[in-house]
Amino acid sequence: MTQKNLNKSTQRPNNSWNPFGLVIKTGIDPFGSPISTIGMMSVEFNLIRHGNPRFLFQFKPQIGDFLITKFYRSSTVLSSKPFVFVRKDIDSDAKESVDASLELSNCSGREWRFCCDGASDLVLGSLTSLHSDSTCSALLRELQTIWNEIGETEVEKDRILLELERECLQVYRRKVDEASNARACLRQSVAANEAELSALMAALGELALNTQTQTDKCSATLKEQLASVSPQVQDLKMKKEERIKQFADVKAQIDKISGEISGYTQINGAATNCLSMEEQDLSLRKLTEYQLHLHNLQKEKSDRLNKVLEYVNEVHSLCGVLGLDFGKTVSEVHPSLHEAGPEQSKNISNRTLEGLDQAILKLKTERKSRIQKLKDFLESLFELWNLMDPSEEEINRFRNITFILGSSEPEITEPGFLSLNVIEQVAAEVERLTNLKASRMKELVMKKRSELEEICRRAHIEPDVSTAAEKANALINSGLVDPSELLVSIETQISKAKDEAASRKEIMDRIDRWLVACEEENWLEAYNLDENRYSAGRGAHVNLKHAEKARIAVTKIPAMVENLINRTLAWEGEQKMPFLYDGVRLVSLLEDYKLTRQLREEEKKKYRDHKKLQDLLLTEKEAMISSITFSLQETTEDSYVFRSSGGTSYQTLDNVTYDFTT
Repeated sequence: MTQKNLNKSTQRPNNSWNPFGLVIKTGIDPFGSPISTIGMMSVEFNLIRHGNPRFLFQFKPQIGDFLITKFYRSSTVLSSKPFVFVRKDIDSDAKESVDASLELSNCSGREWRFCCDGASDLVLGSLTSLHSDSTCSALLRELQTIWNEIGETEVEKDRILLELERECLQVYRRKVDEASNARACLRQSVAANEAELSALMAALGELALNTQTQTDKCSATLKEQLASVSPQVQDLKMKKEERIKQFADVKAQIDKISGEISGYTQINGAATNCLSMEEQDLSLRKLTEYQLHLHNLQKEKSDRLNKVLEYVNEVHSLCGVLGLDFGKTVSEVHPSLHEAGPEQSKNISNRTLEGLDQAILKLKTERKSRIQKLKDFLESLFELWNLMDPSEEEINRFRNITFILGSSEPEITEPGFLSLNVIEQVAAEVERLTNLKASRMKELVMKKRSELEEICRRAHIEPDVSTAAEKANALINSGLVDPSELLVSIETQISKAKDEAASRKEIMDRIDRWLVACEEENWLEAYNLDENRYSAGRGAHVNLKHAEKARIAVTKIPAMVENLINRTLAWEGEQKMPFLYDGVRLVSLLEDYKLTRQLREEEKKKYRDHKKLQDLLLTEKEAMISSITFSLQETTEDSYVFRSSGGTSYQTLDNVTYDFTT
């Protein structure tokens, strides 16, 4: 600052616009760089207020049509409007400012725009610096007064002023450096925040929808940029932490279920390393993939758990039927399968499923073996029952398990039904009856032989003499034949006799009817010989009716015999064997009967003819024998009795008659 400028400054009134301390010289920007000028040079400043009285300004030279704005220095205006701009449009060829056409305006925004015309120096200031401006002017005036009193030379004054100016420049340069460093720090912070923002958005898979455009970034200050980016970074950090928690939770569940399925739990270090690697991709897409994977694992776990429960229930059912310890059986596969309580989780690993499958296969094999063993014992037991004829109480002891002979394996579900205790009881009973069978076998053989003889007697069949009671007894006592074999032989004969009796039943019924008719015939003959049959005694009418029925039955005997012979011959043709009746062929018996009956009929006819002749002779000689004695009458009565005896009677009767007539 020269002495001339100093004088000019000191000549300003105390109530003028006081400077900030920055003096803008003609043709020099506030940062000391030369400005090329064309005609009237203008320097435009934009001052952005960040709290009064501190300002941040930018230097913008404009060439062409100048919008010249300068501070109005009138005390009247300054006192009435604290922040005043005077705007005036002038031609670019104008040589000086025209004060008469100045226009006042109030600036209450963040930016102050002003310009100096280059004709004089411009000192920036504000109303808040009035006190400092007065102090600086007073100090300069005081310094000038002191110099005048001292008599300092102009050279010394200029040196001191230059030194003051250099010191001021150094102070300003230091402040500029500090401001530049602060700007660099802000830029670095903004860049770091933007880089972190980009990294977070990339990790989270967020789209850059709210980021500032390049034009917005240029128009915004660094602090505004930092203030804009920092909240976004903080929000994304919180979002990232929340996302990491979600990933960690899902990953922990995946690791847990995977460990349950594989049969071992992964160590925490492996899970942590895996999670750290996954932090590079925390997008919703990746989280959805993990959640889908978790859902699939949960479904697989549910399916495995249901399968394990199904296996466990089947093992429980098989153990109940076999009478085995369920807890011990499943604990051998895995201890968790027998632990009680809903909070106890079941092991669902492949090894557990394979173990349960093998246990079920083993139990089913054991069940099949026990069923077969029990069936064998029961068959032997039934055979012994048939032989030994046990009491009802002995049979009832094992009646509840006899249904196994007609049941399949899945149908046997009663607890303890196939236990070793039950099988041992049946085996013991079989052994007891087997031992008892030896002592009772002889009795059984005799009993079965009696049964055979009774069947043969009713059917009029001759029993097999090879198993006769005396012969069987001798064979058993001698030990030449096993009683059981002899018993089997007798049972075979019984079965054969029953079958033959069934096939002979129709003929035997006909024989019974024929025999009944023969009995009626005999009764009728006896009835006809009764002299008192027509007396009015008690029961006479019953005998008459009986006689009528007997005569009808007797008339059917020939046809019955013929039918019986024909049916017997047909049976013999079918069976390829003779029909024996009490050891005699039935057809032979019937033929003999027919012959005998025919002879009897002929004899009866002769008797009837002879009786008619006899009656005729008696009638003719009735008058001649009126004097016969009582004894002769008795003899005559005896001759009538002999008439029922056939030919011999006739001979006797003839002799008697002959003697009588002679």
